[in-house]
Amino acid sequence: MRLVSSFIAGGLFGAGLYLSGMTDTAKVQGWLDVFGNWDPTLAFVMGGAMIPMAIAWQVARGRKSSVLGGPLPPPPSREIDRKLILGSGLFGVGWGLAGLCPGPSIASLSYGGPELYVFVAAMLTGMVVAPFVRSRLDKAVPAE
Repeated sequence: MRLVSSFIAGGLFGAGLYLSGMTDTAKVQGWLDVFGNWDPTLAFVMGGAMIPMAIAWQVARGRKSSVLGGPLPPPPSREIDRKLILGSGLFGVGWGLAGLCPGPSIASLSYGGPELYVFVAAMLTGMVVAPFVRSRLDKAVPAE
């Protein structure tokens, strides 16, 4: 049942990304170009994603486990530290340069060109390398 529900949820997520335009790099870069040819339509996509997520966090707050019986993740930290600032900055720069973030890039693999595969390979490499780099940085410059 868990595999079936994961498949359905992933399919809905990918279809939603495609229908909303989040897999169209030109549309995403247009959303980020606030001082140029700005395309505000993705604001509706973001609002449409945040509203159900806010409701889901409220529902999850009163539950001990997920609908399928698995553990629920803890609420996100509210602490603003250097890891959050650096990570969100790197994410934003990558998103602005490529016009894709992890979810839409995976959803685009079925129809994307060679540059998409390069992006996903670089993204996966970054995901593997990041914990090692973070560990070394934490040793070199301890958090205050």
